[in-house]
Amino acid sequence: MPMKFPTFRSRREAAGPENMWTRCPSCEEQLFNKQLEKAMHVCPSCGHHFRLPATVRLSQLLDEGTWMERDGGLVSEDPLGFVDQKAYPDRVAAAQLSTGLRDAAVWGTGRIEGTPVAIVVMDFAFMGGSMGAVVGEKVARAAEAALDERIPLVIVSASGGARMQEGTFALMQLAKTMATLERLRLNDVPYISIMSDPTTGARVGAGTIGQELPPGFQRAEFLFQHGFVDRVVARPDLRHEVAQLLRYLVRPVEVIHG
Repeated sequence: MPMKFPTFRSRREAAGPENMWTRCPSCEEQLFNKQLEKAMHVCPSCGHHFRLPATVRLSQLLDEGTWMERDGGLVSEDPLGFVDQKAYPDRVAAAQLSTGLRDAAVWGTGRIEGTPVAIVVMDFAFMGGSMGAVVGEKVARAAEAALDERIPLVIVSASGGARMQEGTFALMQLAKTMATLERLRLNDVPYISIMSDPTTGARVGAGTIGQELPPGFQRAEFLFQHGFVDRVVARPDLRHEVAQLLRYLVRPVEVIHG
């Protein structure tokens, strides 16, 4: 059965009336949280886009009542017995408690203005949206479902990269997810990638090449100007923009009779 979107409230938001307001980090305007929610978490004064929990992102993109989560029970294991300042299982447990998620991505099916889709949404609040085995598996399963059901795949990224606590197991997810996406391309199944804030590797890139990077490197506008993304879309327009692209990509092929 289709599920309603869960209500997301952080522990800080639930603490009391002193948290009814949020200061915009860009213009420092004090914003009433209820009004900010109605504005899709975009500052009405300066246009700053606040980062979104995965549940809120899903509610903004999908038609109401169409979301059906899949593989919600997948959880990270600790293949390396990794410990830094904390043991890895303790970090995962803390992230689960603070976000209400089992891992940094959720996937399932739904509709966007009537078009059925498989969709993956990452949540940066869960260990920086890092991709470990669970996130990689969810992306792969979403792509496989899109292929099996012949429906478009939509992925909303918000990630700092591979999850270091899983080492090589995390790096292996790159090959696995790229292989499944390539299968979509070979079978003409549409795929739309939405890169949300933050999806970045700027500091890693600078350290790798040992050079200063241009101002604004990997900001959305910089990437658009240099042809790495197709368009930059304001959040209030995103759902309709994606819906239009989906209608174009899945339109029936006209047969011309001679």
